[in-house]
Amino acid sequence: MKKTTLKKLLAGLLAALFVFALAGCGGESGSGSDESLQKVLDAGKLVLGLDDSFPPMGFRDENGGIVGFDIDVAREVCARLGVELVTQTIDWDEKEDDLNEGRIDCIWNGFSVTPARAEAMTLSEPYMKNELIFLVPGDSEIMSVGNLKGMRIGFQSGSTAEDVFKESEYYSETTPVSYDTVLDLFEKLDLGEVDVAFVDSVAAYYYILSKDVQYFILPDSLDEEEYAVGFRKGDIKLRDRVQEIMTEMKADGTLGTISKKWFGSDITTVK
Repeated sequence: MKKTTLKKLLAGLLAALFVFALAGCGGESGSGSDESLQKVLDAGKLVLGLDDSFPPMGFRDENGGIVGFDIDVAREVCARLGVELVTQTIDWDEKEDDLNEGRIDCIWNGFSVTPARAEAMTLSEPYMKNELIFLVPGDSEIMSVGNLKGMRIGFQSGSTAEDVFKESEYYSETTPVSYDTVLDLFEKLDLGEVDVAFVDSVAAYYYILSKDVQYFILPDSLDEEEYAVGFRKGDIKLRDRVQEIMTEMKADGTLGTISKKWFGSDITTVK
């Protein structure tokens, strides 16, 4: 009799614990336990993690200051939030660790949407489209992807360009070379240490215009993607508030003005 009562008691306790665990692990529901927005407001700052060598999204100017399209947008978002924007340079290969361990509040630097990132993080709605393209010097004999065999193809380590190229049919037929930053890649392309750069079209177009160099983009791209802001998994309230402000900025023309400054027109896709 006592054994039966004990078993019933234990079963009831286990059931209660299971229900409690489910209640505390509700996923991305924006429950009351999400203090992400309040923490930023209480701290009075939003710490933005970036690779500071990715023009025009986020990079260092001639005076060493961090500038770019994403920086201008984030600064305006923070002004409307009533907090300070703090930019934190990170190792792009370790960006997820910096986010998950709380060293930064978000990744905001031409951050491409992928299924893996959408699973591991809380992402904003996409705000810009991008393509992964092949960039070659003006005097190159490479006219199409059909000429890539045997060539040295450079890309940024830890980028979606690296992931896409490794999965492409050209990977085994070429000599792939990875670099820490996009600027390193462009420098090596200038020096002739790689034959082709496989890179974001946004960065390639800006580089060509800002440096006034003769480069060509091959007519074939391997992938289209979108940029979003990455937050810690479950930081719904912070994501939602940032998204709400960006929507307001689109409606009142501020986002378009910032886009025209960097791209010559409003290429943002915020609704």
